[in-house]
Amino acid sequence: MGQKVRPTGFRTGIMIDWQSSWYANKQDFGELLVEDQKIRKFVKKRYKREAGIARIRIQRTREKVTVFVHSSQVGRIIGKKGQEVEALTKALETLCHRHIEVKTIEVNHPELDPQLVAEDIAGQLEKRQSFRRTLKKALDITMDAGAKGVKIQMAGRLAGAEMARTESGMAGSIPLSTLRARVEYGFTEAKTAQGHIGIKVWINNGDYLAPQEDSDAVNAQARQVPKKPTRQGKR
Repeated sequence: MGQKVRPTGFRTGIMIDWQSSWYANKQDFGELLVEDQKIRKFVKKRYKREAGIARIRIQRTREKVTVFVHSSQVGRIIGKKGQEVEALTKALETLCHRHIEVKTIEVNHPELDPQLVAEDIAGQLEKRQSFRRTLKKALDITMDAGAKGVKIQMAGRLAGAEMARTESGMAGSIPLSTLRARVEYGFTEAKTAQGHIGIKVWINNGDYLAPQEDSDAVNAQARQVPKKPTRQGKR
């Protein structure tokens, strides 16, 4: 299998759902696919890294298009009294000429989201931080947050070197070929003065089939504690 398969695409349709949920005939499919890409690119460009956008999901019906923005700083997208989200909705409607509804979902643990971790590393590299120190710090923060494993890879003119090279660091376990493993992937580019540096992040957040710590399944199991059978002796 190797390690060239994107973990999200490898698990899509098996353990995770599609990022875009809609159906179209052959004539309209290409147009809607390009439109999805325009929406994602527009939202990312509008907020850049300030809003901490992890991913953007899109659902379509005949009446409207619903855009779910997963962000670690929802307040920046909503704005004061919802003014910013209204302006974003109008801008997207002008772009797509459709009725659009924007919904925000907060990312509670940004240090466990690979896209946000990659963008945080890119921001530090653009501020001319040491790539080795940034790499080690990101590994430690992610593992301390409760991840089962993390792998970070940087490629480009690191530290302003004349020849591009690849540096990587890993902690814990990253079972890329295990479908039930919750391995998530993020990628971004740091635009430095010497050139672009590509940053890839893999984070193992446990098991898809195991109940999460904050889920109702764990609480239900905690309430139902089986009692040990007691023996009664004969009199």
